[in-house]
Amino acid sequence: MLIINFLLTWLIAALSLLLTAYFVPGFQFDTFGTVAVAALTLGLVNAIVRPFLVILTLPLTLVTLGLFLFVVNAVMLLLVGFLVPGFVVAGFVPAILASIVLTIVSTVLGLLVRNVT
Repeated sequence: MLIINFLLTWLIAALSLLLTAYFVPGFQFDTFGTVAVAALTLGLVNAIVRPFLVILTLPLTLVTLGLFLFVVNAVMLLLVGFLVPGFVVAGFVPAILASIVLTIVSTVLGLLVRNVT
């Protein structure tokens, strides 16, 4: 059951990245294989690097009522864009927009899958 949950989460992340690339200019993939690798890399980066950034930026996050987390997410997307060949994040503004769209899309997809299963 654990492997099924992992694969479902990975598939949702990949689909979310694809939909985000459709809506955000400057956020692009070469192939579906690149999307799959980027989704896996984003999961690893969010598990390893993001907690440290969230703790370091906690005062700023509190002052902005949590909106600074979109900046943290944008930095994670820029890092994945740097690490994964074929995954292009054209700058900070596309990363911020992608962060917002990706949050919305992945939340909606996650809710849809949770209601189906």
